[in-house]
Amino acid sequence: VQLQASGGGLVQAGGSLRLSCAASGRTFSTYIMGWFRQAPGKERQFVAYISRIGESWNYAESVKGRFTISRDNAKNTVYLQMNSLKPEDTAVYYCAARESTIATMPTDYNYWGQGTEVTVSS
Repeated sequence: VQLQASGGGLVQAGGSLRLSCAASGRTFSTYIMGWFRQAPGKERQFVAYISRIGESWNYAESVKGRFTISRDNAKNTVYLQMNSLKPEDTAVYYCAARESTIATMPTDYNYWGQGTEVTVSS
């Protein structure tokens, strides 16, 4: 599967952004989808995942209550709605896919998009 993330940009603290990740290739509903982020000088970290048909999901503690992951299997797209953004949310955001069970480690995901940059100004 090939993944293409988009929707990043510059936003003021308290603002919102919606990231999208379009998939092509194998059947999208085959994959568990995740969002990760990597800030400068830091390791890539888990943000959220969503199950194959969207009936379950999980979030990193740092984004719970502010971010929402969703997917539209008819459009082969997964989304990350980010509200109440904080400067510490500044990072490159990556979407990723895996075919097995749900997971939160970057090393568990087999397919990655190119990343979209999010900058939150204070």
